[in-house]
Amino acid sequence: MDSTQQNVQPVPPFNNRNEETPAIGGGLPVIEYWAEHTLSAEGPKLWKTLLHKSACLSCSWGTGGQKGGFTNEEGEKLQRCMKSVEAISAEIKPSVPMQVFEQRSVDQLQRLTSMEADQLGRLGYPMILREKTSYYERISWEEIYQIAEAAFRKSPERVASYSSGRSSNEAAFLLQLMMRTLGSNNLADCSDLCHAPSTTGLNKMFGTRTSIVSLENLKKADCVVLAGSNPSYNQPRLMNELIKLRDRGGKVIVINPIMEIGLVKFGSPAFPVKSLIPGSEIASLYLQPIPGSDTALFVGIQKSLIEQGFAQENYLRNHTEGWEAVVEQARSTPWETITETCGVSQLEIEAAATIIGTSKGVVFGWAMGITQQKNSVDNVYSIANTALLSGNVGKEGAGVMPVRGHSNVQGFGSMGVTVDLKKEIQQTLEALLGRSLSAVKGYDTRSLIEAADAGKVDTLICLGGNLYGANPDSTQARRALGNIETIIYVATKPNLGHFHGLAKVNTIVIPVLNRFENPHKTTVESGNNFVRFNDPGETHLTDADLIPEVMFLTELAHRIHGTYPVDWRRLQDTKYVRQLIAQTIPGFEKMAAIDETNEEFTIGGRIITEPHFPTPSGKATMFTTPLPILSLPELKDFGVPESTQGIVLALMTGRSYSQHNTVVYKIDDKYRGMPHRNCILMNRTDAEQAGLHAHQRVTVQGNVGKLEQVEVIYGSIRQGSALMFYPEVNVIFHPEIETRSGTPAYKRVPVLVHA
Repeated sequence: MDSTQQNVQPVPPFNNRNEETPAIGGGLPVIEYWAEHTLSAEGPKLWKTLLHKSACLSCSWGTGGQKGGFTNEEGEKLQRCMKSVEAISAEIKPSVPMQVFEQRSVDQLQRLTSMEADQLGRLGYPMILREKTSYYERISWEEIYQIAEAAFRKSPERVASYSSGRSSNEAAFLLQLMMRTLGSNNLADCSDLCHAPSTTGLNKMFGTRTSIVSLENLKKADCVVLAGSNPSYNQPRLMNELIKLRDRGGKVIVINPIMEIGLVKFGSPAFPVKSLIPGSEIASLYLQPIPGSDTALFVGIQKSLIEQGFAQENYLRNHTEGWEAVVEQARSTPWETITETCGVSQLEIEAAATIIGTSKGVVFGWAMGITQQKNSVDNVYSIANTALLSGNVGKEGAGVMPVRGHSNVQGFGSMGVTVDLKKEIQQTLEALLGRSLSAVKGYDTRSLIEAADAGKVDTLICLGGNLYGANPDSTQARRALGNIETIIYVATKPNLGHFHGLAKVNTIVIPVLNRFENPHKTTVESGNNFVRFNDPGETHLTDADLIPEVMFLTELAHRIHGTYPVDWRRLQDTKYVRQLIAQTIPGFEKMAAIDETNEEFTIGGRIITEPHFPTPSGKATMFTTPLPILSLPELKDFGVPESTQGIVLALMTGRSYSQHNTVVYKIDDKYRGMPHRNCILMNRTDAEQAGLHAHQRVTVQGNVGKLEQVEVIYGSIRQGSALMFYPEVNVIFHPEIETRSGTPAYKRVPVLVHA
């Protein structure tokens, strides 16, 4: 195929925008947002925080650390984004007066939306909701420790934790050490709901669980394949790298059932002349597969690479195992089967293969559109198989790169906050404890909810996050959490979990200092394996009663464990936690001296630029990936009359533009032209065939619930698909689970949409 044929698809086929969709993503609205917030009354506090030497609170692509608040690991300036400002602005609000909780019943608090809960302000005082009461009340620290100590003395199998990526490596390490010393492996984490399939798949294939691509390496690529990821919403700093790649003549292949305008054209403030107003072209080729069909699409790309002579057989023979079966699967799978399964034409797939095959270095990136599927581990396998087949693993400017979300979500996994502990960490922890770790399999996030629903959990500590809001089947999540005797929420801001995820006996909310307020230095880890070192700070909440996370965890651990296996109270000085991390976590050896050197570092053994892998054989292992059999229930399966006017669709749950995980900053989504949270984005043809029309109010029904008065919005989404906002839509479905990773399938939810 010649170069002119590479652009067989100048625009995505499902590109029917609504009237509210802008011409580009980013651009001047970002500048306006910055100006509005940095020039406001809160501006001085905001700028102080932006310039503080601490890592960004938002995504794992964030900047900060010792190079300065606006600087990335490569020393490049002007690398803050709007997500940073949103996250910081939320954290520098005044504390919520205690009277708000004392005068509003739980029933009243439960009527708040996610945005309204966040806008209450900062949590300023420890508080408790006691059994058979309706109001939170203030509680002393001593009583908290008394209740918590008694709760953690329950049988270890009945004690669990849940965590998010907002906290530090030090807090993460202490949490898992406290739990494993107790004898519990119930270390659920928010990553169980997103990138667990990535860690599972990459570990099986490469012997590593993270991205093998550094920022430095990404800059050497001349092609990026971006599947099921929308960095224009969630990791805007990555957009700068895509813009620079296109400027140097590289290609970007986007794979997404929705035409996200920011992935077509994006205006970055980092390049004010060439990009901000005119916008930069992002996608060279935009493929819109049927949700859940990504494995078929990548098998098709593999088939075309082979047919066009781009398959690197010598590379496969020398550096991989199991490649013969993968090649045979691609060769023998008929084109008709591939295209019917994924909904992408052979010509489009061949165009993608041509770009990959003629590029010198290709980075394959993906996010939750790939991992939140019933066959998500196979999706990861198929992407990595494609990278290996084209020889794009184990060299500079190439590799596989899960695009992580929360700022330190990868750091929590590195610190051992996982039910699937690396053997090397298990050995070092057992040496520290002087005994074997418990062999009882721990609860990941979904199995934690199932266990609590069955009455098998007595005590839960949540280090950040929103366990209630993040889970599908909100009714079950609420009921399950209500079966737990004691729940301790450690947080900086109120969220819906504090109002709906209520324990049977004691619900305790502990207000803590955030990253830029901690009195001690801390560290976090980026999604590309770079460790950032955060300076100490101070809080603006002078009249509040806050505590550092590390102080709470160490004091609780001391009361439970005494001085075994460490002097817990000594670890309130985080320097000593870092020394423990250096001793026990492979790749973090430089952590031992970071207090003296201030030297941030890339974690050892993770960036692979030569085709030798940390596996027993030194080779990558390839796996065949069965094509999914995709079907949807019929209208009658939803228990509605046959005369019901409606359509069954594959619903994708997602976040809006101004949203971070479950936290909502604005009710609308200007990029998609969705005016509020109770909308469904549909293809015009689907709607009209079902007798529906734009802005009509409809009912959306899943397998366990329904939402009413949902507004139909036409958008650039392929037929047979739809999108609604998480977490609100979680109430309508109980998910299918990917059995190898435990991750729910949020991205192909069968729903009935009817008048």
